Amino acid sequence: MRANSAQNVGSDTSSDASPALDRPALTAALKAEAQRLGFALAGVCPAVTATGVARLQEWIDLGYAGEMRYLENRKAAYEHPQHVLAGCRSLLMLALPYRTQEPPPVQPGQARISRYAWGTADYHDVIHDRLKELARFLQSHSPGAAVRGVVDSAPLLEREFAQRAGLGWIGKHTLLLNRQAGSYFFLAALLTDLELEYDQPHPTDHCGTCTACLDACPTDAFPQPGVLDATRCISYLTIELRGAMPAELRPSVGNWLFGCDVCQDVCPWNRKAPATAEPAFQPVETSVDAVALLSISEDEFRRRFRRTPLWRSKRRGIVRNAAIVLGNQRRQDAVPALVNALADAEPIIRGACAWALGQVGGPSALSALNDRLTVETDPEVIGEIQAALAAAEPSAGETQG
Repeated sequence: MRANSAQNVGSDTSSDASPALDRPALTAALKAEAQRLGFALAGVCPAVTATGVARLQEWIDLGYAGEMRYLENRKAAYEHPQHVLAGCRSLLMLALPYRTQEPPPVQPGQARISRYAWGTADYHDVIHDRLKELARFLQSHSPGAAVRGVVDSAPLLEREFAQRAGLGWIGKHTLLLNRQAGSYFFLAALLTDLELEYDQPHPTDHCGTCTACLDACPTDAFPQPGVLDATRCISYLTIELRGAMPAELRPSVGNWLFGCDVCQDVCPWNRKAPATAEPAFQPVETSVDAVALLSISEDEFRRRFRRTPLWRSKRRGIVRNAAIVLGNQRRQDAVPALVNALADAEPIIRGACAWALGQVGGPSALSALNDRLTVETDPEVIGEIQAALAAAEPSAGETQG
């Protein structure tokens, strides 16, 4: 997943009522409370018809959404925030920073994780809790007000409304940018049927002639500035894609196990983006042992990743990705683990391991591929093994590791 993401938060109407505030005072109090809760940016815009719906449909029609069929299934709901909250009149758009330290170099045998998933918790859970507090705060001043907090899963064009609320502009890499905060933040929204004091939309695009994000993308996922072909994006390939990864894109995935930060890492506006002190986002793992992941059981995967963003890819996706990383690193010392995983119950894992063994090469890899070919029953995995055998060099990689 790429960052700037924006599950739903209901509200508790049982809060004790506070003194009523007029519209400007209530808006200012909401923003101050949001800041206290850790949201670095807060702006308000009216609930209006989203102008980006036509572009969304065009993007889907071009096939750029890939397997994310929920976008097509819910496209009508994106037209207006009232489909998210009946009677919605205002949106408080919020940004919660997640940048911490700079990523250390990836060591051999390790696979890299996107910055937003380094911490101890899933950001959805962290933001949900803050939105619940903010909803209670609003209702303490306006009892009976309808309120709903959302982060990521509701049919809402978050970036368009964040721009309308003055939080920043949408960059060429399609993420929201802010001159002070860069783009290393999560987007969230608090919707209400109250009319709040609205901010002015962000008027200017500050990307200028810079094309650093477009030029640096390893898979050429941007057919033009401001348009992402998700089917080529490493974040989509390692998180959203449930089947086999396209063979022609695997080498460009490099060391990425989960997500990708390349287009953000090269952005000049992120050079001075502030670090967050949020404990839940402080790094626990910036990379993981790809070899060890090949033998992780379903129960082990659940215990380790259940409350983290990596859960979204499921075990089969993460192990598939680990095999791709090891194939790209051509690690001869990974051959025994790749050979063992050739017998995994998941076809996409067996197929990825076959590809990786073909990339590593050497007699051990070739022997294992030939042995597996005699017992494999899945047509797609058989194709992967045959392609790997054709690509493998008997002597390749023997001196690595």
